[in-house]
Amino acid sequence: QVQLVESGGGLVQPGGSLRLSCAASGSIFSINAMGWYRQAPGKQRELVAEFTSNGRPNYADSVKGRFTISRENAKNAVYLQMNSLKPEDTAVYYCRWITYRTVLVPYDYWGQGTQVTVSS
Repeated sequence: QVQLVESGGGLVQPGGSLRLSCAASGSIFSINAMGWYRQAPGKQRELVAEFTSNGRPNYADSVKGRFTISRENAKNAVYLQMNSLKPEDTAVYYCRWITYRTVLVPYDYWGQGTQVTVSS
């Protein structure tokens, strides 16, 4: 089992910034993928940003140039720096962590979610 603890959400004005953090603990193998998803009311959960299992960052088009994903391998942590926030970024943000016992045996975990509200 892997436990994920998210933090950093809140209320921010348009144009502002927030930084989300996700710390993973438990049975984590050496190959991992991790990232951030979000779900707005009435909408499906969508990818925001991720590190694939080969370490490459990947961003949704809607956040490119505004959001930056980063990681600290030694701490099993992943972060999302969100700048130039817009009202349409309002959503619950979820951390996702996939740890691979082997290439064909992934274990997929989700955090509890943290609310981000962008409003004046």
